[in-house]
Amino acid sequence: MSNMSELTADYDQLLGDDIPLLDLRAPVEFIEGAYPHANNLPLMSDEERALVGTCYKQQGQAAAIELGHQLVAGELREQRLQGWLNWLEQHPTGVIYCFRGGLRSQTVQQWLSDAGRPVTRVEGGYKALRRHLLQEIETGFEQPGFVLSGLTGSGKTDWLARTPLALDLEGCAHHRGSSFGHWGEPQPTPIDFENRLAIARLKQRRAGIGSWLVEDESAMIGRCPLPKSLYLRMQRTPILLLEVPFEQRVRQIQHDYVDVMQGHFNDDMERLEAYLQDSLKRLYKRLGDRDWRRLSQQMTDAIHQQQQGFGSDGHQEWIAELLGRYYDPIYRRHQVDKEDRIIKRGEADELAEWLANRPESQTAS
Repeated sequence: MSNMSELTADYDQLLGDDIPLLDLRAPVEFIEGAYPHANNLPLMSDEERALVGTCYKQQGQAAAIELGHQLVAGELREQRLQGWLNWLEQHPTGVIYCFRGGLRSQTVQQWLSDAGRPVTRVEGGYKALRRHLLQEIETGFEQPGFVLSGLTGSGKTDWLARTPLALDLEGCAHHRGSSFGHWGEPQPTPIDFENRLAIARLKQRRAGIGSWLVEDESAMIGRCPLPKSLYLRMQRTPILLLEVPFEQRVRQIQHDYVDVMQGHFNDDMERLEAYLQDSLKRLYKRLGDRDWRRLSQQMTDAIHQQQQGFGSDGHQEWIAELLGRYYDPIYRRHQVDKEDRIIKRGEADELAEWLANRPESQTAS
């Protein structure tokens, strides 16, 4: 970043190279949407920003600027200045921005320069970066791509990791896309989800990767909506169908949602059971009371077996029934309308080999 001027509009480099970003907006703005490599050290608190905003509406810009300098002055100014200096000491290539690249970032840039620490700020600020990423979502998927489909438990997420063409939508959304897909942690805001996805695609294109590959998803991944333009494009994109034996799928679900989550909860079996039961409860209306109670009891029995040292195989009973009686019928109903888009089906190695040696004529979407 040493070749950068005091003002930069190289948004591809900033976002594609994970340049550290110092976000000077108020915390309420940062929470609504930010960038993966941004830290929030605001010029003004939420309360201070609100006061300045009210002053601007009532008395104009000059009065608002004067109030801002009054609110952030003396010892408070020195504390915040030291915070920015400390951050730049830890991130010497970092750049700063506010919402539009205007008064807030210009003020901080001047204060830092006066303190002997020149820094680059982002032209157009957060808004320009956000606009750049929205454009990436609109145009970055115009090149041919593929959608990976397969029954629940086929190991699609693991398979995607085998190819540089893949974009991990579920990873960006921090959700695995099913009723069991929540990870016990908050999902990103819709804006943050879009930003992560756009940056992932931007990095692909900068690496010379034209084609793309995503997992077949619904319009929502947990609480994160897929960008409409991408979702519509996915509905007409060629499909690769991953075919996996039923028993292997049961073991995959056991691994993903029992074994992995047990580790995630640090072997706290009460938390694991609460997670599994809560996930099953989300299907209550679709399963009906009788089936839900039976599966819930099977789940509880399996947890008790684990607590007694018998491992997690006891979970295969409810997993197999849930796949066979619930997930598979839903998948097959939805798959009927997609049959004409399937251009290759097979097991994991077969699909991987085909993709690596794919005929270019079969990448059109």
